[in-house]
Amino acid sequence: MSKILITGGAGFIGSNLCEYFLEKGNEVICLDNFSTGHKDNIAPFLSNPNFRMMEGDIRNLDICREAVQGVDYVLHQAALGSVPRSINDPITSNEVNVSGFLNMLVASKDAKIKRFIYAASSSTYGDSETLPKVEEKIGKPLSPYAITKYVNELYADIFSKTYGLETIGLRYFNVFGRRQDPNGAYAAVIPLFVKQFMNYESPVINGNGDFSRDFTYIDNVVQMNEKAILVTNEEALNTIYNTAVGDRTTLNELAGYLKEFLTILDSKIGSVEIKHGPNRKGDIPHSLASIEKARKLLGYEPTYKIREGLKEAVDWYWKNLK
Repeated sequence: MSKILITGGAGFIGSNLCEYFLEKGNEVICLDNFSTGHKDNIAPFLSNPNFRMMEGDIRNLDICREAVQGVDYVLHQAALGSVPRSINDPITSNEVNVSGFLNMLVASKDAKIKRFIYAASSSTYGDSETLPKVEEKIGKPLSPYAITKYVNELYADIFSKTYGLETIGLRYFNVFGRRQDPNGAYAAVIPLFVKQFMNYESPVINGNGDFSRDFTYIDNVVQMNEKAILVTNEEALNTIYNTAVGDRTTLNELAGYLKEFLTILDSKIGSVEIKHGPNRKGDIPHSLASIEKARKLLGYEPTYKIREGLKEAVDWYWKNLK
């Protein structure tokens, strides 16, 4: 029965967090400027007396201060995602992801919130070739986006040590699931491929398809955010956790699974060809997380593996995109 501020609450991950914590009887404030989030995502919550929508931009410190008033926990999801977007426009990515993040830290510190939990990123591992990825071993960032997310971790650490603000960072690994936007220039690979298959268009895999990712279903991410709120063990605070499944899937395998599940719903999709294009700048070849730290300190156990999650996601898109 807490008061929770979810920044970026109208986005893909944020709206799922809003839904979950409202269902648990909490009071939820959603702060979003709708630059990448959608009003449709939060429409079902607007009639809930425990939900408050606040339209605003985290680049405005006054807005951040207003949003955290009386709040127990901040789940900071607001950011400009996408490696290609950051390569095309590094200045805006930095303004939102670094300056906006710092605004939220300052506002949260001054308001004396209980804990600041934020979306970090697996892109922080950069050029490190070590597999699986362990939280304490990272490489050099490979994109402006990765730099911004690493700076977030550094700022959170400083605010914990200097001001006593409790922080937990969750390094998300390729999150997917319901409400992830299939449209736009920077659409994530899974909703984009689903939309293309449903339109009988050939999805294009960057490179030969051997690159692999630790694709993580949204319900696992929601679980990690809840664990981060509830944990009381001092050792578990003021640190970073991989938020993943601990398994990897190649892009070729991913496209194959999506085609398999969609063909069950529409046999014509079975004849759609999968194509290949050039590698994408800033992409790391392989990503696989160790989740042992989250298991040990947070009691985390992923409830969805890749195939179960993809099946749920495909069913959601089938109902909502047609």
